[in-house]
Amino acid sequence: MTKVYSRLVMILTTIFTVIPALAWADDETAEAVVENTISAGDTSFVLIAAALVMLMTLPGLALFYGGLSRKKNVLSTIMYSFFAMIIISIQWALYGYSLSFGPDVHHIIGSLDWLGLKNVGLDPNPDYSATIPHNAFMVFQMMFAVITPALISGAFAERMRFPAFLAFLVLWATFIYDPVAHWVWGVNGWLRNLGALDFAGGTVVHIISGVSGLVACIVLGRRKGHGSVPMLPHSLPFTVMGAALLWFGWFGFNAGSALGANGLAASAFVATHLATAAAALSWVVTEWIHHGKPTTLGAASGAVAGLVAITPACGFVEPMSAIIIGLIAGAACYLAVGVLKAKLRYDDSLDAFGVHGVGGTWGALATGLFATTAVNPAGSDGLFYGNPEQVVIQLIAIASSWAVAIVGTYIILKVVNVFIKLRATDEEQESGLDITQHGEDAYTDFVLSASMSSGFSGLKESSTVVKPVM
Repeated sequence: MTKVYSRLVMILTTIFTVIPALAWADDETAEAVVENTISAGDTSFVLIAAALVMLMTLPGLALFYGGLSRKKNVLSTIMYSFFAMIIISIQWALYGYSLSFGPDVHHIIGSLDWLGLKNVGLDPNPDYSATIPHNAFMVFQMMFAVITPALISGAFAERMRFPAFLAFLVLWATFIYDPVAHWVWGVNGWLRNLGALDFAGGTVVHIISGVSGLVACIVLGRRKGHGSVPMLPHSLPFTVMGAALLWFGWFGFNAGSALGANGLAASAFVATHLATAAAALSWVVTEWIHHGKPTTLGAASGAVAGLVAITPACGFVEPMSAIIIGLIAGAACYLAVGVLKAKLRYDDSLDAFGVHGVGGTWGALATGLFATTAVNPAGSDGLFYGNPEQVVIQLIAIASSWAVAIVGTYIILKVVNVFIKLRATDEEQESGLDITQHGEDAYTDFVLSASMSSGFSGLKESSTVVKPVM
């Protein structure tokens, strides 16, 4: 009997020790399976890419635009980019991300289900990227939302009052950027369902920002003295440095849109670099023929034009196609800036439309010509690979982006002007927006030395140098 009890005790001991251990092992395995859906490599890649896109705005775009402005407006121009980062980051977290990528409402806009980043946490969202945390995807897309309205500021630099800019910033992001982002990238967005291809923001970022910039500069009117007073870039080294940082950061913009450290990211990286080099070359050659000299400003502007044009296509085209896209972009954007703008006499201060509007439109169309599923099986073949229908789809995406940018921007500016005066007065422009809007001067040492040596009259800008044609 004693042996029977001993065996029974052993059996019960085994049951109560081994089975729970097995259960715990199963739980640990289940947790490991969940964790393994997140790739450390992909997550690191996307977060680094997000940081690179942030670098594009601050300091890249801020320096690029700041250098192109006159010295009395450099801080106000930089402030546009700085406050785009501040305001849009908050807007995106509160409701912008939900409107752009949240559950679809009639193929037009996202719902407010993700208001305040509700349900946007550490687990992946398989609709957008199954290998990174949802909030990593969110913050990557945030940087796109930040830079887009900052790009517009180049069109109305040196004449839009800062309070009006803040109101415009929020309204434009809410009523133009967020819906268009949903159309193109959101699940069940109507352009996405139609089959429009935009790998990293040709329609979503560049067309709507460039075209909105054209509308803004026309609504605000030309700067005081435009056409009669030299309006020279005050620091070309700033501009070249900004262009270099944009080129560097753009690898995060384009390659990062693969949302993983993979072959598609490498392909987008290569296409981006080659198109940029080709566009810088073609801009400078075109400028050399037309203007008589190759300029540093032209090289920097051409590089940005190439970056813009390749953005929608970079994840769908082969390297030689990227070079062709860049070559055409450089020449086309130069002609828009150096010839078209002069003939039509609109005052696009820093050429937001000539580079982003024209370059983005060409890039979106070129995607329909050169795209191939050999590069990206999730995309479509373009015209040169046997699918002419893709060109039609791209044209629909282009036309809809132009339309919403024109109508929406015009309405927003008119509404803002009812409550807040848009345009700086002639006196404010004469003194400079740095002093009149922000109460500070970028070059205090220069001002003090000039005032001591020649009086305040020495502070006025004067130059006989002719601004090189961009």
